[in-house]
Amino acid sequence: MALITGASSGIGAAVAARFAAEGSWRLLLNGRDEDRLGRVAARCDATPLPCDLGDPAGCGQLADAALDASGGVDVVVLGAGIGWAGPFTTMPPAAIDEVLAVDLAAVVHLTRRLLPHIVRRNRGHLLFVGSIAGAVGVREEAVYSAAKAAVAAFAESLRYELAGTRVRVSVVVPGAVNTPFFARRGAPYQRSRPRPIAASRVADAVWEAVAHERSEVFVPGWLQLPARFQGLAPALFRRLATRFA
Repeated sequence: MALITGASSGIGAAVAARFAAEGSWRLLLNGRDEDRLGRVAARCDATPLPCDLGDPAGCGQLADAALDASGGVDVVVLGAGIGWAGPFTTMPPAAIDEVLAVDLAAVVHLTRRLLPHIVRRNRGHLLFVGSIAGAVGVREEAVYSAAKAAVAAFAESLRYELAGTRVRVSVVVPGAVNTPFFARRGAPYQRSRPRPIAASRVADAVWEAVAHERSEVFVPGWLQLPARFQGLAPALFRRLATRFA
């Protein structure tokens, strides 16, 4: 049984289709838009569990519904996310709260509700959909970058806590992806690089991470180079990024 959040469109919908293509998975799909989620669930022969993860009560509702529907979730793909682009000094406080609620708080709270059940069964896989923005920081996406960086640190901390168990933790780190994400955040994607990739490529990376227990996957793979460079030489990376971004 796999639970996939953010499955009403974009990466989440592509992940649902990828798991459904394997033919051996029962799927629980979460999203905010009931109509879109219902259509994705119908295509994937999945159970829709609509709720808004930006609402603190939504995480509890989803966790309870998932456990009631399955009795136990083997794989949790935490793919729900929203963005906001523009100078931080102009970001409305409500937008700050919403990005942090969906991209970070919901991830933590939903994991807290589901992980004890997974640990008791001593098998399962948590997969977090991160972002290159969380690895290197991105101009005019400060809060989104911060949330995704926190998710990566959260995942790393869980790996230490779960060492010695059969519970695995993965992070898939995509660059720009060709989804409605940019339209919904209110600002189109305008950078010349990296060029947006298809959501199906991220879905393939999610499947590979689960199937082969890979802890971290960058999509496309070359994105690990700037991430590693930033970690090794942050001052130089910052100068180059400021000049060429």
